[in-house]
Amino acid sequence: MKRQDFYYELPEELIAQDPLEDRSSSRLLVLDKQSGAVSHHVFKDMVEYLHEGDCLVINDTKVIPARLIGEKVGTGAKIEILLLKRTENNIWETLVKPGKKAKPGTKINFGDGLLIGEVLDIVEEGNRLVQFAFEGIFEEILDRLGQMPLPPYISHQLEDKNRYQTVYAKHTGSAAAPTAGLHFTPELLDEIQKKGVDIARVTLHVGLGTFRPVKVDEITDHHMHSEFFQIEEESAEKINRAKDSGNRVICVGTTSCRTVESAADENGRLKPRSGWTEIFIYPGYQFKVLDCLITNFHLPESTLVMLVSALAGREHVLNAYKEAVEEKYRFFSFGDAMFIQ
Repeated sequence: MKRQDFYYELPEELIAQDPLEDRSSSRLLVLDKQSGAVSHHVFKDMVEYLHEGDCLVINDTKVIPARLIGEKVGTGAKIEILLLKRTENNIWETLVKPGKKAKPGTKINFGDGLLIGEVLDIVEEGNRLVQFAFEGIFEEILDRLGQMPLPPYISHQLEDKNRYQTVYAKHTGSAAAPTAGLHFTPELLDEIQKKGVDIARVTLHVGLGTFRPVKVDEITDHHMHSEFFQIEEESAEKINRAKDSGNRVICVGTTSCRTVESAADENGRLKPRSGWTEIFIYPGYQFKVLDCLITNFHLPESTLVMLVSALAGREHVLNAYKEAVEEKYRFFSFGDAMFIQ
């Protein structure tokens, strides 16, 4: 299967640059995975598509303000760091721009000395291991100095950091938001629960690996980066109960999907567990847990388009995307949503 099989044309003006004031007023494209039929709605209509006994799985990870802009000690040259993964103590795996200015031994000053980073090593794909020195609590300094790590297709900074968080974000650790969850409001979640839908929280800390472009022609040659996930006992029980009673498991976002599919045994049952996953879902994959998916519109040739194609079929997905383009839906992180049922 070729990367080019998942390409579609997208006019640049359809890439959403800002979130809507009302999260739940985004548009919602509903795709029938069997027939390929498409219908158009508003996200708050999602309540009508959920039934008593269903289980809605949400990813409660919280994005850290992981983008730091500092100066190289000695030259004052501007260096930008993106925190990807804490390894040990105060050492992080990071993405550094420009990389040529960040050789091992380089020191970088952030916030007039509030934070000092030293490049220790160059690792896989040119990422840098950086050790940070500071006084106080790292998270508080990061909250003060860091910016939200918005995707490169968003051209300006966000005024309100919370708009790149879900309303149920809890466990800190992501380098990017699980964006399908951005459409939910507390009121909408309350309405869903009152309908008799169970809500199961799982955690997957989203790394940039999820969004890395596929550069190989043969998609099976693509390597996914590992991401940490956790499922507590209460959530495992809710998901198992829905499956046992013949009800549906509906994942909010590809990250929730990848979490439950990584954690399930061969019979589709979940136990509480945590660990690292490199699961890559593409057409031909047999889903063990997930029945339906709420998701945003993803970049052409991305692993995320491949995942939704595994659920609904490549032709159905590309036809739905074509219609979304014609109907001028808003695409990517701050864009509109799709429900695959």
